[in-house]
Amino acid sequence: MNALVTERVRIVARPDPGPCPVIETKRLRLRPHRLADAAAIAESLGDFQVSRMLARVPAPYHRQDALDWLNSQAANVLPDWTLAVTTGDDVHIGCVGIEFLRGEWHVGYWLNRFYWGNGLASEAVHAAVERFFRRMPDAVLHSGVFADNPASLKVQEKLGFKIAGCSQIYALARNAMVAHIETRLAAENLRRPA
Repeated sequence: MNALVTERVRIVARPDPGPCPVIETKRLRLRPHRLADAAAIAESLGDFQVSRMLARVPAPYHRQDALDWLNSQAANVLPDWTLAVTTGDDVHIGCVGIEFLRGEWHVGYWLNRFYWGNGLASEAVHAAVERFFRRMPDAVLHSGVFADNPASLKVQEKLGFKIAGCSQIYALARNAMVAHIETRLAAENLRRPA
């Protein structure tokens, strides 16, 4: 008699940190994006000094690009967080995103160039990452910066990210391969920026 062999397929639940939160810091409010943010996003990412430091942002960047992106975020049923970084009076000045890609959690961020140099990126990223780790304490966050972006690397190092390697990745705005420093952070290594 032949034995009937059944193969069991193990279904692994995708990790889920829960809905995108609203986070208040000393100077900022991080919240889910709205369609009304399109003009501010287009203005910020239309600045090549900002878009050149991001892998997936085209240049030039227009309001329709922002609307398309915002619509994809609204339709997204994935556990990713895309937090609008806003000032106390709800002026959109940037974004912190935490997304699940290729089986790993990744964090990325950008700020309007006129808000650089004031510690706002560190404040925003720390707030988002700290909340994420409260919900997902065993996760490891991956990130990185282009090699010609020492200010962003400084933000990550301040927060406890460690360099994990180097690679070349395609930068859409630059239409070129760019040297990329890869970083990673576990919850126990997160530091509050000074």
